[in-house]
Amino acid sequence: MVKYVIKRLLLSVLIIFGVSIILYALLRCMPLDYIRIKFGNNPNFDQSRFAEMEALYGLDSSILGGYIKWMFGDWWMPEGWFYVGSFWGSMKLETHGAITFDFGNSFQLEQPVTQIIADNVWISFILTLVSLLIYYPLAVYLGTRAAVKQYGAFDYATTVLTMIGISFPSFFFAAIVVKIFAYDLGWFDTSLGLQSSGLINPSGWELFIDQAWHLVLPILVTVVLSIGSIMRYTRTNMLEVLNADYIRTARAKGLSERSVIYKHAFKNTMIPMVTMLAGLLPGLFGGSMILEQFFGIPGIGLIGYTAMNNGDIPLVMGYNMFLAVLTVLGMLLTDIMYVIVDPRVKLTK
Repeated sequence: MVKYVIKRLLLSVLIIFGVSIILYALLRCMPLDYIRIKFGNNPNFDQSRFAEMEALYGLDSSILGGYIKWMFGDWWMPEGWFYVGSFWGSMKLETHGAITFDFGNSFQLEQPVTQIIADNVWISFILTLVSLLIYYPLAVYLGTRAAVKQYGAFDYATTVLTMIGISFPSFFFAAIVVKIFAYDLGWFDTSLGLQSSGLINPSGWELFIDQAWHLVLPILVTVVLSIGSIMRYTRTNMLEVLNADYIRTARAKGLSERSVIYKHAFKNTMIPMVTMLAGLLPGLFGGSMILEQFFGIPGIGLIGYTAMNNGDIPLVMGYNMFLAVLTVLGMLLTDIMYVIVDPRVKLTK
């Protein structure tokens, strides 16, 4: 197990390195140029200074040169962090850059990218984790019940719910939810963000309650849109298990239906379901971008969306590398969890 994890971690480093190359190349090829966006429509800006501004923001180099500088930083003489050795004489190397978890400064916000991510990731994490803790067990329960009640009224009702969750675009369903619960019923404040427009100088507890209330609708939308696929997957796995020979044997022995379902069938149904859990969190972080933009939630998704629209390459790279690391870790956790829930599987290669 330990050797396998070490190998996967080393492979993950190579995967993240390859992803960073592709992402940087794509961003540099995009038509969105931060310099043009910021100064292009300014009549007082001297158009001849575009080249100077591109050099200032590090956009004057080639894609390869820009990536090397972003990843490994600059080479400086004579001062630096690491002494190279006699081969290079008195040369010293100072490596700022992504390899030292220094993703540079955001063009637009003029702050370190790592600091921006650290300041805004917590609200996205709360939104994502709470949604996951609600919809995952609920989807497993509904999917199990739908399989047990196959072709019954409950099965058809959950199928309709599944189709809604799978087919509705997130922004469209969010607009419907806001229209009903905020505008028609008036249960929620229509202002964007995490604080009500009429709340002035709130105390700590009042602010917490107000922010939690503003997260109810985004969580509701995430739960409804995410529950369908997991529920159908659970139903399919449960139906497959219920048709297995050992389930027929358990029923032939006279075991109660409840014992057959929840003691024998459910345990084996959860083997593939548990392995999905580790990979859901990165997907939810990436998918929260649209909802955070729609509801005005100042999370990492909204920051990434704004950075993308403004051609803020350092911040977009930092955001996407954060998602890449989450995805790679999720894949590793999936393999480990598979061994935990199914002892028949051995990680030896």
